[in-house]
Amino acid sequence: MVAYEIGTDANGRVRAERVVFAGERLPWNASFQLGYVALTFAGIFLVVLAGAVVFGKLPSLILWLYFVASAVAFVAYSLDKSAAKQGRWRTQESTLHLFGLVGGWPGAAVAQSLLRHKSRKQSFQVVFWFTIVLNCSALGWLFSPSGAVVLRAIFEMSRELTNR
Repeated sequence: MVAYEIGTDANGRVRAERVVFAGERLPWNASFQLGYVALTFAGIFLVVLAGAVVFGKLPSLILWLYFVASAVAFVAYSLDKSAAKQGRWRTQESTLHLFGLVGGWPGAAVAQSLLRHKSRKQSFQVVFWFTIVLNCSALGWLFSPSGAVVLRAIFEMSRELTNR
C-alpha cells in the first residue's frame, strides 16, 4: 500500500509528495519529534562532553574527535541529500552509520534535522539510534577501571601532541 499527497514540481507538473510505503517511513510528526529529541540530546551531550574536558575528566582530543566526526557526518549527509535530489550516486547508509558510530552522530542529528534527510526512514532511524547507544556506551566505558587505563594513554598522547 502506498499513501501520498499531490503536489507540483518547479515546472507546475503534478507529482506525488510525502510518499509513504506501508511500514517503511515514520509519519512526519514522529520523525519531527525524534529529530527534536536527537538534536536536543546531541546538544546536551556536547555540553556535558565539553564540561568533562574543562574539569579534566576527558582529554580535549576526544572533544575534537567528536567535532571533526560531526562535521564529516554533516557534510556526508549534505552530499547524500544533494545526490538524492539530482539522481546521482548515493552514499551508502552503512557509511553514514559508520560516521555516527565513530562520534559523528551529533553532526548527523543536526543534518537530519536541518536537511530533513534520513529522518523519516524507520529502518535507518533504528540503526542510527543504535549507533548512538554504542558510541555513548564506548565513551562511558572510558570512565570504568579498564577504560581508565586507555583514557590515561589518550591523555598522555594528547599531551605529547600539544607539546610539539
